[in-house]
Amino acid sequence: MNLKRWIAVVACLAALSMPLGAWGQKQKPKMAAPNVPVPPAVSLNALLSLIEKEVVSAADAMPADKYDFVPSGPGDFAGVRSFGSQVKHLAEANYDFFDGWGIPGAVDAKTIEALKSKEDIMKALRDSYKYAHAAVDSITTENAFLSLPAPESYKATRASMAAFCIAHSMDHYGQIVEYLRMNGIIPPASRKGGNM
Repeated sequence: MNLKRWIAVVACLAALSMPLGAWGQKQKPKMAAPNVPVPPAVSLNALLSLIEKEVVSAADAMPADKYDFVPSGPGDFAGVRSFGSQVKHLAEANYDFFDGWGIPGAVDAKTIEALKSKEDIMKALRDSYKYAHAAVDSITTENAFLSLPAPESYKATRASMAAFCIAHSMDHYGQIVEYLRMNGIIPPASRKGGNM
């Protein structure tokens, strides 16, 4: 899949995940001029920033005493992650997607898995997005679609791994939102007047 198609797919996913208020009925976003080249790192980092803002605000919205919350009730919830484990998983994955890229500051998954407090987990999440942004910053027009060492079926490139990181965050954002709502918490992006 070419770079333009990947960017279009990720942009569509990001747009669909945004609440209606993000586009605002009073003020429409400034539209970019069409057909102007945008470096891959700039485009992908913009999308990563959109979902990062939603994920971090949603993770922070859950009270510390609810970080151990696991859904229960009708349905099969055996083995599902707690809220805190969802957040830790996101932080771990943000490092894993860019493993082997030579980006300094990687943190071992076992270190993140051992975290207990909301404060420490939130710091790990924020730090993992800084790391992901640094990795995405390394994507150029020249290297965006060069293959990476990964299972052949992945057809992994820097651009596809960045897109996968964004899609993964969106997937878990949806799960985090459900956990919040099960606890009577409206996700920040869905609150009236929310500007995300």
